[in-house]
Amino acid sequence: MYAEYYGFARAPFDMSPDPSFLYLGEAHREGLATLVYAVNSGKGFVMLTGEVGTGKTTLLHALLQQLDSATNSAFIFNPRLDPMGFFRVLFEELDIGPPCETKAEYLLALNHYLIEKLAANERVLLIVDEAQNLSAEMLEEIRLLSNLETPTSKLIQIMLVGQPELKELVDKPGLRQLRQRIALRHHLRPFNEGEVAEYVKERLAKAGYSGRGIFKKKTLRELYRITGGTPRLINNICDGTLLLGYARQEPVLGPEAVREVANDLGLLESDGADQNKNERSQEKPARRRRRFLRFRR
Repeated sequence: MYAEYYGFARAPFDMSPDPSFLYLGEAHREGLATLVYAVNSGKGFVMLTGEVGTGKTTLLHALLQQLDSATNSAFIFNPRLDPMGFFRVLFEELDIGPPCETKAEYLLALNHYLIEKLAANERVLLIVDEAQNLSAEMLEEIRLLSNLETPTSKLIQIMLVGQPELKELVDKPGLRQLRQRIALRHHLRPFNEGEVAEYVKERLAKAGYSGRGIFKKKTLRELYRITGGTPRLINNICDGTLLLGYARQEPVLGPEAVREVANDLGLLESDGADQNKNERSQEKPARRRRRFLRFRR
């Protein structure tokens, strides 16, 4: 809707995890390098954590784009499965067939597949997204997959990806066997203030914008203050702010537009408390005036 007004060839703040829009802040650059190194060096278990909206899934898609054709990958993004359901999804992702009747049959077929891939100098990567939702039973099933190995190499590499609760889950005493097998960990932090400005600038450029600037510097500072540098929140607010600017025919957007959109999205809860505080402070002089009038009478 606002694309033509601002001169975009495509939406700059779309919510889909498009790797072509990937902006590598310091933590994201380190994260991607860690994941690529882990896969190429056959590290076995790897864990990636980050708060909601920090770009974990986008980073995974960027990783998959960097892997060569010798890497066979399975991406499981709904971990709320029982063991049989998990193996069915895994086999579909890796294009192994036909479906098996028992878990033992699945394990035998998977082991045969992995040995074939090793003989062909191919790797197999399993990525489990939203892994903080895995049950203890499923975590144990996934851990046991790491037992599929030769004396010199792992047959399958496993990447657990999730919110910070995943770290708390893995650190429980009952999962020490799994914890000891995790070779690399990386935690994605949000962008800092400078990275937020660069992120917005880069996404606008990749969307085809060639003007002098839509968001003022103080607008970007306000954007960082409200979002804390979380990419998903930045996308939501910037998209809404551009729509608001288009509706009002404003070519340059100030911080008040960002605050208005953030308030509509329910991201300014503290402002309501401040407003109530201001209203209460305004009531005090009024009460003092009433008491003064009563005294005069």
